[in-house]
Amino acid sequence: MKKLKIEMVHDIVCSWCPIGYKNIQTAIKSLNIEVDFHFIPYELNPEMPANGEIISSYFKRQFGFDDEKLIDYQEGLVKVAASAGVNIDFSKRLKYYNTKKAHLTMHLAERFNKQTELNELLIKAYFEEGLDIDNTDVLLNLAVQIGLERVATEDALFSPQLDQELDRKIERQKSFNIESIPAFILDENILISGSKSVEFFEKTLSDYIK
Repeated sequence: MKKLKIEMVHDIVCSWCPIGYKNIQTAIKSLNIEVDFHFIPYELNPEMPANGEIISSYFKRQFGFDDEKLIDYQEGLVKVAASAGVNIDFSKRLKYYNTKKAHLTMHLAERFNKQTELNELLIKAYFEEGLDIDNTDVLLNLAVQIGLERVATEDALFSPQLDQELDRKIERQKSFNIESIPAFILDENILISGSKSVEFFEKTLSDYIK
């Protein structure tokens, strides 16, 4: 049987992306199906400066949240994430960061079929530990953990070729007119938007592969 290709459109700092990722992975394991899983970059804040922005300041500036509304949102988010098996620690995860470099590292990892491993390390590094995933050393340390060579990885991250390859992925993503993430593309043509539940993914995937 041909493997089902699933592409996840995501951003590294998107709170709902790891929830959707964990839920679809749980559904895949529950259905005991083989999939060819890939990631497509979507930068929520491509103009984010190098030092990032405090999350509370971002929500106040972007959405007009006051402290009480932000706390309510974060507490609800933490509960939903925990039910999916994702730990979000807002005592450590204080900032949003520019994610271009992290997406480049993910793209490089795909060459070695290590993208899923790296995604899980990035989830832990950012959402649990609050690490700066725009920092080259942070990304290189994660790359080494999945077996990539440090110097070669650093060279690749600053190469025009890798940048051009990532831009082609971004252009393809734009062709789907995606308005929110996460989103999932089945076999390059069926689009599912949102983090969804395990049950939703189980039903959708099982119906699709029948």
